[in-house]
Amino acid sequence: MLNQHNGATVSEVASSIDLPRTTTYRILETLCVAGYAYRAAADDRYRLTIMVRGLSDGFDDEAWVTQIARPFIYELCREIVWPVAIATLSGSTMLIRQTTDHQTPLAVDKRGPGFRVPVLTSASGLCYLAFCAKEQRDSLLDILANSRNEADRPARNRNKIYDALVETRKQGFAVSHRMRRVSEELSFSVPILAEDRVLATLTLRCSSTAVPEAEAVKKFVPKLKIVAQKISQDFVNQHRTDALVSAPSTSANRRQDAD
Repeated sequence: MLNQHNGATVSEVASSIDLPRTTTYRILETLCVAGYAYRAAADDRYRLTIMVRGLSDGFDDEAWVTQIARPFIYELCREIVWPVAIATLSGSTMLIRQTTDHQTPLAVDKRGPGFRVPVLTSASGLCYLAFCAKEQRDSLLDILANSRNEADRPARNRNKIYDALVETRKQGFAVSHRMRRVSEELSFSVPILAEDRVLATLTLRCSSTAVPEAEAVKKFVPKLKIVAQKISQDFVNQHRTDALVSAPSTSANRRQDAD
C-alpha cells in the first residue's frame, strides 16, 4: 500500500487493507522502529525507506536473474535512452526488481526497485500471463477475479482476457497504454524465458508523442527481444556451470557417507 501510493496516512492504509485504525497504527509504527518506514512530519504520511529493498534479497531464481540482467538493461538504456525495467510476479502483482529510471532524463515518473504494478493493466503483467504455464495462468486469473482491487476487475471477463493473451503470445510482446497529463505513455514487454518457464519480463516505457506506437514496435521491440535472449542464455549457462561445480562435491559426499 505504501509503495503503490508513495506514502499514505494511517486512515488510508487502514481503509485499504481493511484493518482497524489502531491495529494499522501499531503495524506502521513497528515498521518505523524496524527501519522500513518513516512518518513525514510535514504531512503525517508514512513512507518507505531504502531498507525495504533488502526484503527482496535472496538466492531464488528471480533475484538471480535480476543480478544477471542489471548490466544488460543499463547498456540498453544507454543505447535507446528510454527507461527499461525487469519485473517478476510477486503474489498477484508484478514487482519491479531493477530499473534504469534514475539513469535517464526521459523517465518522467521515477520508479525504483520494489515498485508494484497490476498484472492486467501493465505490459509486464500481460506478458507474464501470456507466456507462463496454463495452470499458473488459470490460478492467477482466479485470484484476480476474486480481488477487490479495481485494476483486477477485468479478470472476471475470462474470454476477453484470453483473447488479449493469445494476441500477445502471437506477436511475441505485450503493450499497454497509460494516459498522463500531457501525453500517453506506452509500455512494451517481452518475456525472459528459461526453457518454457517465465523467469521475468523486460519492459521499456516511452511517450507516444515522441515515438508513435508503430514506430516504437519496429524500433524497440527487436532490441528488447535480443536483450531478453542474452539474459536468458546467461541464466541457463550459470545454472549449468553451478551444476558442474557442485556435482563433484556431491559425489564426494556420497562416497564419504558410504564409507
